[in-house]
Amino acid sequence: MSNTNHSLESIVSTLRTTRNADDDSLKILIETSQNCQCLFDAADSVRRENYGINVYVRGLIELSNYCKNNCYYCGIRCGNPVVERYRLTDDEILNCCEIGYELGYRTFVLQGGEDGLFNDNRVCKIVTEIRKRYADCAITLSLGEKSETAYKSFYDAGANRYLLRHETANDAHYAKLHPPEMMLENRKQCLWNLKRIGYQVGSGFMVGTPYQTTDCLLDDLRFLQELQPDMIGIGPFLSHRDTPFASFQNGSMQQTLRMIAILRLMFPYALLPATTALGTIDPLGREFGLKVGANVLMPNLSPITVRKKYELYDNKICTGEEAAECRNCLAGRVASVGYEIVTHIGNVKR
Repeated sequence: MSNTNHSLESIVSTLRTTRNADDDSLKILIETSQNCQCLFDAADSVRRENYGINVYVRGLIELSNYCKNNCYYCGIRCGNPVVERYRLTDDEILNCCEIGYELGYRTFVLQGGEDGLFNDNRVCKIVTEIRKRYADCAITLSLGEKSETAYKSFYDAGANRYLLRHETANDAHYAKLHPPEMMLENRKQCLWNLKRIGYQVGSGFMVGTPYQTTDCLLDDLRFLQELQPDMIGIGPFLSHRDTPFASFQNGSMQQTLRMIAILRLMFPYALLPATTALGTIDPLGREFGLKVGANVLMPNLSPITVRKKYELYDNKICTGEEAAECRNCLAGRVASVGYEIVTHIGNVKR
């Protein structure tokens, strides 16, 4: 056994036992080019201890690709003049929920850019109607940075969960990914506000973004240790042709898988999605994600007519399948690697 392998196994053993490791040890796991099977096996074992072979599905509804922000990595940034913009009507959103419910989904994720026409009153109206029709379902929102008052009104209307990736916990790195008017401090404060209100909170980051260093990823892990979110969504950076980062190399699937496994060991209770971005970077990316600790999938319930338009990055998968086709395909994919899709609400197990 090489010294490197021995070191990796020792670090993994410590991380699994204590849910923590010193900075130098975490950097070894983040940076290593060695076979990380010991890490992946440990992560899968921990997810099985906490969640068995269950994989929870969340029906994703992409409300709007209008966004007031100009994030340098995002295909629907306001500064992209060639996006074909759209907004779903309230009836279209409710129809997506109806289709999803019939397919067995018990969580709906309403996601969109920061679109001023989806104002607080309208979001509350939509959430209230979904809650009235589907009392046994969780309602997750992913609508960006809002005031604490807005978050509280959504919660009071019936929303249970909120997803807001911090994207990077390093201030200097954040400034390289976003225009000056966007501030990491505000993003973090939104997450703390959501926790205080009572949401199940999801955060996360991209792996392999331009200018990202190992120290940036370490900052992400340390911030998540402070926040203790219920859900952590990560995926590889994927470039979009109509952004300032069009020429940058995509993130690494292997490094993303290592980060998922590290997160599973550090946060045994967490809900970790195998993201669409993983499936985009590799045809079996989501399956690999499940095998290293992920336990959530988010298939798309949006109308096929708009899915291609919600293009955060190039070559996004699953834009042409009917919801039922996507559901059946995922069930087969999940079973092929030894796990099982379950249709209940799938709350976090702390």
